Amino acid sequence: MEEKRCYGCGAVIQSTDPKKIGYVPQSANQGEHVLCQRCFKLQHYHQQFDASLSAEDFLKMISVIGDKNCLVVYIVDIFDYDGSAIPGLMRHIGYNDVLLLANKRDILPKSLKDHHIEMWLRRRLKEEGIKPLEVILTSCKKNYHFDEIYDAIDNYRKGRDVFVVGMSNVGKSTFINGLLKHYGQSDGFITTSEFPGTTLDLIKIPLDEKSAIYDTPGIINKHQYTQVVDAKTLKLIMPQGEVKPMTYQLNGDQTLFIGGLARFDYLGDTKASITTFFSKRLKIHRTKTSKATSLYDNHKELSPCLDQIARMQDMVMREYFLKDGQEVVISGLGFITVKPANKVRIYVPKDIDVFVRDALI
Repeated sequence: MEEKRCYGCGAVIQSTDPKKIGYVPQSANQGEHVLCQRCFKLQHYHQQFDASLSAEDFLKMISVIGDKNCLVVYIVDIFDYDGSAIPGLMRHIGYNDVLLLANKRDILPKSLKDHHIEMWLRRRLKEEGIKPLEVILTSCKKNYHFDEIYDAIDNYRKGRDVFVVGMSNVGKSTFINGLLKHYGQSDGFITTSEFPGTTLDLIKIPLDEKSAIYDTPGIINKHQYTQVVDAKTLKLIMPQGEVKPMTYQLNGDQTLFIGGLARFDYLGDTKASITTFFSKRLKIHRTKTSKATSLYDNHKELSPCLDQIARMQDMVMREYFLKDGQEVVISGLGFITVKPANKVRIYVPKDIDVFVRDALI
């Protein structure tokens, strides 16, 4: 007998253990299309649940792609590219053909040209050994370029299965739902939310009698802010619309706090223009560097903060000497540019990645 799966997250349906994925009370386990309790509460009550799957489990699931001849639709978050790129992607997918979708184009400033973003992406992909058939910018939430994406998938798959892959929370399920809705599919939608790790197993959606499109589990990146904050803070740090750059003139003895989540010290000898790209719901606070530690420790003006990071000494300090044309990225939060380039100091929790990269903007 074929196992029954949740049409929201792909987990195998079971009625024995409420603490495990795929649980449905026996009384509700009727019919062909069943939604597990976790997906039901995500959709109707917006409750967050921890997924009992490790990063190794997720990678093992997508490794089946390597045994197939298929088209891989690789989705990245263009606002947090470094945090959403899959290390060793081509090895995991068996060097199958790749169509790259750069999601959340609507978050980047409208003044930034699509061509500039595409060229920036292609340089980064080349560094990682990825040669995509095509690069398409999109907003899965707004169906941006969906006609172009549909045509590209139809053209490149050549009758083969299609696997949609990406890090957790890059918008895979939103993309598939948008594609289905855009082309007349009205039921069986995949569970989506802003919480990482919503899809828990492969979800198969037939394209024709011989092939299907598969939504795959998101690979968890434990070094992003989106993985360490609570649900309330997650809503604050994830941009819901176009990010407006904010520019501050700083001397070498001044500090910016990004909420209570990160600290940025400018260490240059001359005044510089510091431009920040963060969710507009995150408040930026400027202060003298000499007062920064006591300001944070008192927690009077800075929010949100992490409960486990009670004092400034609980943060990890990292120093960088930026070159012209570089920016510093705090994974899952946003990025900062410095003009003219100079020495900077960043404080974040120890598990959060910080990158210096060629500037996107």
